[in-house]
Amino acid sequence: QVHLVESGGGLVQPGGSLRLSCVTSERTFRVYSMGWFRQVPGKEREFVACISVNDFLTYYTNSVEGRFTISRDNAKNTVYLQMNTLKPEDTAVYFCAATRRTSTRFANEYEFWGQGTQVTVSS
Repeated sequence: QVHLVESGGGLVQPGGSLRLSCVTSERTFRVYSMGWFRQVPGKEREFVACISVNDFLTYYTNSVEGRFTISRDNAKNTVYLQMNTLKPEDTAVYFCAATRRTSTRFANEYEFWGQGTQVTVSS
C-alpha cells in the first residue's frame, strides 16, 4: 500500500498562485507515474496533469495548460503541482495519485490516492 499525503491547498485570490505537494514514504516512489486530479461536489473527478517515471514527460488537461506545472523530486519522494494565474473555476479538492502503469490521464488506472487538499480561488 502506497500512502500519499497532499498539502499546500488554501484560499487564494484570482490571478494568484499555489504550489501543491504530495509526499510518500514509499521508497519505490521512482517507479510510479504520478498524477493530479481535482473534483468539485456533484462532478466526476477530473484529470489535471501527470508525469512519467523516467523521462519525466508531462501531460496536462487543456484548461490548465500554460498555467500549471507538474514536477517530481524522486530524492524527496514528492510530486508537485505549481498553479499560477488561478481562476475561480480551478476551485476544487485536488488529489494526487500513483500508478505503476505508463503515465495516464484516466483515473481508473491509478492504484493509490491521497486524501485531497482543498483549493479555493475567490476574491
